[in-house]
Parts: sequence; C-alpha cells; structure tokens
Amino acid sequence: MGIRKLKPTTPGQRHKIIGAFDKITASTPEKSLVEGKRKTGGRNNTGKMTMRYIGGGHKQKFRFIDFKRTKDGIPATVKSIEYDPNRSSRIALLYYADGAKAYILAPDGIEVGQTVISGENVAPEVGNSLPLSMIPVGTVVHNVELRPGQGAKFARSAGTFAQLVAREDKYVVLRMPSGETRRVLSMCKATVGSVGNSDHALEKSGKAGRSRWLGRRPRNRGVVMNPVDHPMGGGEGRASGGHPRSRTGLYAKGLKTRAPKKHSSKYIIERRKKK
Repeated sequence: MGIRKLKPTTPGQRHKIIGAFDKITASTPEKSLVEGKRKTGGRNNTGKMTMRYIGGGHKQKFRFIDFKRTKDGIPATVKSIEYDPNRSSRIALLYYADGAKAYILAPDGIEVGQTVISGENVAPEVGNSLPLSMIPVGTVVHNVELRPGQGAKFARSAGTFAQLVAREDKYVVLRMPSGETRRVLSMCKATVGSVGNSDHALEKSGKAGRSRWLGRRPRNRGVVMNPVDHPMGGGEGRASGGHPRSRTGLYAKGLKTRAPKKHSSKYIIERRKKK
C-alpha cells in the first residue's frame, strides 16, 4: 500500500498526499454486512447541539467487522480487500467454508485468495487469530482483546501492532502501540501480524474541504472567544489567553487525568513515554 503525491496543478493539490487504492479489489461492499449510518450533526434527541464542529460530510455505510473471530477451526478464504470509510485501515472480506461471510481488519501482507483460520491449535501466521497463550514470544500481533470473548479493543488502527514480550503465570506481557507495557490475560485472542495501510500516517489532506467531506466543521480556538465562552477568551488585542485550559476549565497540556485508583493500573508495568 503506497501513497500518491499529486502535481501542484491547483492550490488544493499542492500539498495533498493521499493513499493509493491499488490493493483494493472491490468497489462495492458485501450487502449482507452493511447497514445505513445516520448522521447526528452533533445534536441530541431534542435537536440541541451537544457536540460542536460536527456536521455535513459524505454519506457513509457502516460495515460490520468481526472483532471476536469465534468461528474456530473453520478455514476462510480472503475474497476481497475493501475500503472502509469508518476506519483508517482496510478491511478484508472472508468467505468461510460453511458459507458464512465476515469482514476483518486487513493485516499487512494479506492477499486475495489466502486462507486464514482462528482457533487454539492453528499456526501463528499472518491473519490467523488464536489465544495469546499459543502465540510465540516476540510475535507482532494486532486486534487484541482485553477480556476473553469481549472482542478486540486495541491495536486496530492503520499500521499499529502490539508485541508479545514475555509470559507471567496466566498473563502475557504486551508492548502496546503507545509504548506502554502491560499484562493481558493469556486466554484473550489476538490476530498475528500488524494492521495494514501503514502509510496512512503520511497522508495530508491538502485543503479544508477534505475535512468537510469527513463531517468536520471549522473549529475556532479558545483565545479568540469572549470570556463568557471560554476560560482563555477575552483581553485587548491578541492576548495569549493565560494557562491552556479546556472549555470546561480543566488544565490542558500535561495535566494527568487518569484516575489514581483505576482498577487496571495494577496490570500496567510501564507507562507510555511522553513525546
């Protein structure tokens, strides 16, 4: 999966870098795995705007992704690699041997026609899903569960992966995409390999209109507002706004917001590194 840098024939194309669609093999999604998607425009059920800067955007359809991979022991063939507007990664359509169909996140290196399988006693190959207890130490994984049977919760966005670095009793130690090291129950499932479309991080929209297509409206800064609207607003001329805060008055730029007695803290061995 590569990227395309366009010639600067217009101001909007001068800085535009977009992902290439050369690996995508289908233009329309599988109808049985798709549902219509309503847009809220940031409004609640009474029509009041509760989230700002949301509205417009291209119409999208929601694809149901199988994050649990519960069809153990049944081989599935990759029928197509498709685009999904709801996530940064590509998705792969699987045709199972028993006739079922499902979407999964497309791992890096997966090809159309390839066979993948899930279960306890399957080979730790790219695209196969198996419990962390059956995956060799040092293996790169993605689509990792946090609780057994819950469905994958992390390492799901384009180009991300976690690495299995050790085993401790009934836990395995994973190095997360953020750099954090934590314990996860070895019964939890993970998919071998990293998520595809790793060049997504290199993309540049090139113009404001592409954000509007994604449903993002212009966002104005707190320092340009009045004091009634934002803690950083007000002042004569271009005032800096004082200490960076959120709209609700909470300190930004470095204030730790994690609950000090959070239940999952005991599973974290090393916190993520600050950038």
